[in-house]
Amino acid sequence: MTMQAFSRSLPMMLYSALDAVMPRFRKIFKKFGLTEQQWRVLRVLWEVDQVPFHTLAQITLIPPPSLVGIIDRLAASELVGRRRSETDRRVVYVSATASGQKLENKVRAEVDRVYTDLRGSIEPAVWKQLMAGLGNIVSSCGDEATQKQLTR
Repeated sequence: MTMQAFSRSLPMMLYSALDAVMPRFRKIFKKFGLTEQQWRVLRVLWEVDQVPFHTLAQITLIPPPSLVGIIDRLAASELVGRRRSETDRRVVYVSATASGQKLENKVRAEVDRVYTDLRGSIEPAVWKQLMAGLGNIVSSCGDEATQKQLTR
């Protein structure tokens, strides 16, 4: 098989898609004083009461050393809290605080509007194929732990 043209290679197509989509989301994150990584953390914590730190790193695709700083900044802003496991002191649980939960109500409406616009710009069948195709890539290429977390 011959190599794809650079601009049509899978990595560049994925980067191009991110570059096309993310500015809309980044504008919202900036409005609320969040980085992309902080958003990913909060987004997970809005779906679960608490999550072990290392699981959070896997789900958000943020390396643990980087996640420490992100959690520190979110904790300083009183958006997340940490709690050590009572049975295994090596495990630290992260959860959204009341302030972090309130932020969801403010941010969610704006993010939902962007999703509505994006989905409206693509035929429903194409959107479904896109999501299925991306899921297939993750399933066939990603590591097992990431696959389990991302396909839930």
